[in-house]
Amino acid sequence: MLSIGVDIEDISRFRDKNIEFLKKIFTSNELDYCFKNKNYEQHLCARFCAKEAVIKALSALTSKKPAFLEIEILKKNNGAPYINILSDEFKNYEFLLSISHEKDKAVAFVVVK
Repeated sequence: MLSIGVDIEDISRFRDKNIEFLKKIFTSNELDYCFKNKNYEQHLCARFCAKEAVIKALSALTSKKPAFLEIEILKKNNGAPYINILSDEFKNYEFLLSISHEKDKAVAFVVVK
């Protein structure tokens, strides 16, 4: 069975957030990657969108939802984003991910099978 999830957010939501707040949503790997970039808020927002899209897609397949910190958005060596699920409960699913951002918005689209 296939399921999809999508999320779009305003990038401005991730400007000037304190690190304690961000640590409730993002793993240390994600924060390290995002803060290495000049426009860190774009990368934070895109990862947040991806996490929300994962949760939305899984909600059509199961009654349980992963927590934000059980979903990690990383990059392959070729630069493509991918989803690393840190909870054994959701390891049997395969995830496809596309993320994008521009001036004011970030978006993520996820397919789960």
